[in-house]
Amino acid sequence: MKKIVLIAFISFSFASFGQGFLHRKGQEIVDGNDQKVILRGLGLGGWMVQEGYMLQTGSFAGPQHMIKQKITDLIGAKNTEEFYDAYKANGITKSDIDSLAAWGFNSVRLPMHYNLYTLPLEQEAVSGQNTWLEEGFKMTDDLLKWCAANKIYLILDLHAAPGGQGKDANISDHDPEKPSLWESTANQDKMVALWEKLAVRYKNNPWIGAYDIINEPNWNFTGTNQNGCDEMSNAPLKALQVRVTNAIRAIDTNHLIFIEGNCWGNNYNGMFPLWDENMAVSFHKYWNQNDTASIQKMLDYRTQYNVPIWLGESGENSNVWFKEAISLMESNNIGWAFWPMKKIESLAGVTSVTKTQEYDQLLEYWQNGGKKPTVDFAKNALLQIAENFKMKKLTIRHDVIDAMFRQVQTTETKNYKNHSLPGRIFATEYDLGQNGYAYLDKDVANYDGTKFTKWNKGGMMRNDGVDIQSCNDAMTNGFHVAFIEDGEWLQYTVEVNAKTTFDVAIRYASAVAGGKLYLEDENGRISETITIPSSGEINNWKTVTLKNVVLKQGMNKVKVHFEKGNFNLNFLEFKIPVELKK
Repeated sequence: MKKIVLIAFISFSFASFGQGFLHRKGQEIVDGNDQKVILRGLGLGGWMVQEGYMLQTGSFAGPQHMIKQKITDLIGAKNTEEFYDAYKANGITKSDIDSLAAWGFNSVRLPMHYNLYTLPLEQEAVSGQNTWLEEGFKMTDDLLKWCAANKIYLILDLHAAPGGQGKDANISDHDPEKPSLWESTANQDKMVALWEKLAVRYKNNPWIGAYDIINEPNWNFTGTNQNGCDEMSNAPLKALQVRVTNAIRAIDTNHLIFIEGNCWGNNYNGMFPLWDENMAVSFHKYWNQNDTASIQKMLDYRTQYNVPIWLGESGENSNVWFKEAISLMESNNIGWAFWPMKKIESLAGVTSVTKTQEYDQLLEYWQNGGKKPTVDFAKNALLQIAENFKMKKLTIRHDVIDAMFRQVQTTETKNYKNHSLPGRIFATEYDLGQNGYAYLDKDVANYDGTKFTKWNKGGMMRNDGVDIQSCNDAMTNGFHVAFIEDGEWLQYTVEVNAKTTFDVAIRYASAVAGGKLYLEDENGRISETITIPSSGEINNWKTVTLKNVVLKQGMNKVKVHFEKGNFNLNFLEFKIPVELKK
């Protein structure tokens, strides 16, 4: 009998005190050993809850129910279910979580749609009785297994609550023709019951990092403002979160609970004092400055109420902004979760899903009408997009990952690609690193959500401030640097076997004459300034040559300085002069 008791105690101790449950300790989030944990996470947006902008349907179908209806109208209900089965099967897999762990993430935030776990109110056979669906729980179980294998915490986030919690329907899948979460007690009951069900299922699993009760509630409870940004009491929001907390705690006393304010998670008027000892306060941050003032209110809440704070969602910006934001968070002992992992033709994410020509035809039809695609064509186009969500089909944005992790720690630059000379260096393959160290560009981030400044005006290949477009030259890697301004520069790490004098062919396009550039290494200028003539038009490519450029043996960091801009740059080719070959 003693042996059985001992085994039971050891099992409980491992679950509770191995790496242990994340929990609040004063103003910090700590693990089971009371060691501080900085959550470095990524949100799996688009997997369980589709948002139109991620699928490029946002201009005509933002929320998921509208997207699904568009698809159903085109290919029928049975084919639509086949598409969604493939989409969900490929959307997040073990290889995705393995990759996140390898890149440096220690947590993921799962945006959940309630309708994968329980039927909507209008579909219930008996009013007030919940019909539970295994699909959502199975998806969550699998994800949790993959996370645990990688020692990654899984944070459960109710992104689309029953009825929808925000009038920004894209995010919560709210249908204005049906009662919202706030207009239906039955929807609130369903939400509470779902959290009870989740608590029963996961109460003893320490790799569940936290319960994020409700994502971005956006509701004008008093009817006098937009999206809850001016609400002063938020009484219904607090009451529901208190009710959910109490329901969870009746089952699960282990797990940390995150709460969110109104207005995209940031309006906490009337939400204090807090009502649970194992709780943290979440906030979201987009398209603003990365200075202390931008988070001062949250820092004040942390001090005043002795509670941890967590940046539960952020992203959709440049590498410069990412580096700055993460540096700001970690220097203030704040964990973070960026957004999202997968999106069609994403520049500002860690991965990008490739869009096909066939899918483009569907978008064109949905947007502008015209000849309706056949069922077979549309189904195949959608299944190919679902296929492209597999990890092996994705484009990995290594520059984004570098900005989020390595660049936060150092100003050192790193070669984007190995360049051995003599040879050709494409302009877009400049070094990885911070602005001012790997390159210098004047428009580098969107700091104002009312203006939405484009940092990469071409919107291609890399998420830095450097402007990159597709290239039509005969010799190309597919892209060129464009919108070059006076005083900007690009750096390339190159390797030379022996000290060598090169002629450098500069492949350019310019509608006007007057551009100027020169080369520099770590010790200063290594070339004269060359003037760029007109090539006739901005996409007509020609070559000019810089002569007698000397590079030392070994690694060189070569900067291309643009004294005057207003031209496009495709590549630089370092050649041994003819007279030196003899």
